[in-house]
This record gives sequence, C-alpha cells and structure tokens, in this order.
Amino acid sequence: MSSTRFTVRAVLFDLDGTLLDTVEDLAEAANRTLAELARPPRSIDEIREFVGKGIPNLVRRCMTEGTEAGEDEVQGAIARFREHYALVNGSRSRVYAGVIETLEAMRGSGLALACVTNKAEIFTRPLLERMGLAQFFPVVVSGDTLAVKKPDPAVLLHACEQLGVSQHDALMIGDSANDASAARGASMPVLLVTYGYSEGVPVDTIECDGLISSTIEVLDRITINSSR
Repeated sequence: MSSTRFTVRAVLFDLDGTLLDTVEDLAEAANRTLAELARPPRSIDEIREFVGKGIPNLVRRCMTEGTEAGEDEVQGAIARFREHYALVNGSRSRVYAGVIETLEAMRGSGLALACVTNKAEIFTRPLLERMGLAQFFPVVVSGDTLAVKKPDPAVLLHACEQLGVSQHDALMIGDSANDASAARGASMPVLLVTYGYSEGVPVDTIECDGLISSTIEVLDRITINSSR
C-alpha cells in the first residue's frame, strides 16, 4: 500500500465501523425483531457482516440469508427493527480508540469535517450526540439525505458542497468497499481502517489508497491546503 501524503482541506468520515463500534446495538435491535417474528437469532459476527448498506439491507439479510421470507415479512421486520433500534441506539456503542484525538487535532488544524453514513438521519444525529461526536461535524450526510447512498459518489459530492470545498481537496476515511467505491466515483482519495465491518470482504482486497489501523494515523498522511 502507498504511503502517499494527501493535501486536503476536508476529511469525510464513515460512521459505523470507522468512528464507532455499533454492532452490539444493531444486533440487539435485530434479535429483538427476529424474536418477535419467531425467527432464530443472528450472531454478532453475522450482524457485523450485514452492516454497511443501511438498515433495510441489514434487516433483509437477517430475514433471508439461509432462510426464506416474503417481501411483506421483510418490510414489516424493517419497521419493527426501527422501533427497537430507536430504543437501544448508542446504548452499547463505543468510540474507537484514537478517534476523539484525531478529530480534535483535525478541527484544531482548521480542517473541514463531515460524517457521511448510510444510517438514516433519525438514528445518525442522536447517535453522534450521545457519543460526543456531533460537535466535530458541521455537515452530516445520512443514508436518507439524498435519494441515493454509498457507494453512490453523489453523497460525498454533496458533503463537499455543504463544506464549501472541492472533492479534489477532500479525503474519505471508511471501512468498506462502499466507502472506497464512493470515493473513487467522486475522484477523491480514500483510506480504509482495518478494524471495521467491510461486509465480510477482507479489507486488504479492496482497492483504496492505504490502510490504517487507527484514525490517528491519518494525521501523518495529510498536509493541509490552506489556500482559498
């Protein structure tokens, strides 16, 4: 992997699996839903592999992988999941080591920051508040902010527009092929963390501009573009 330094004015962060470990809350909501529907529970490892493309995809995989479910059942399960997740969102989530220090250093250096996630806004903003991260992100692009979500590059371009920077002056930090593909489509570099979810795909097989084992390592990979 390259150790190229990137000259940037903004850094965009994925949420689940990059800034926060949220899998226990997602698993709790999923298994409450499955229990109501008389379905067997899913393990933490299974849920981890289902995270990445938003709640409807996660619930659909819980309902259909290795079993069968009609579309009406799936849609009903999605609605029930949302109710359960609203109750547990952030209760057992944790901020990954190094994240707070990274965000404080970036904000102190004048970098523009955005969070770009496939999680619905109704869950994203309360989670950021509960975990003490909302203060760092003047711009939040959620899974339902636009009509599309990652890996569509439009969400990253929208974040850059809201921050007032060109996509060529931004860096994406994520944990999966969704993030890498979105960044590639938006013509911006992307670094992937090695500890995230990545939908069961080995992160070192995903095309990106580098791997990091902690967000703090990003600080050694960027030079701030102070021009306006």
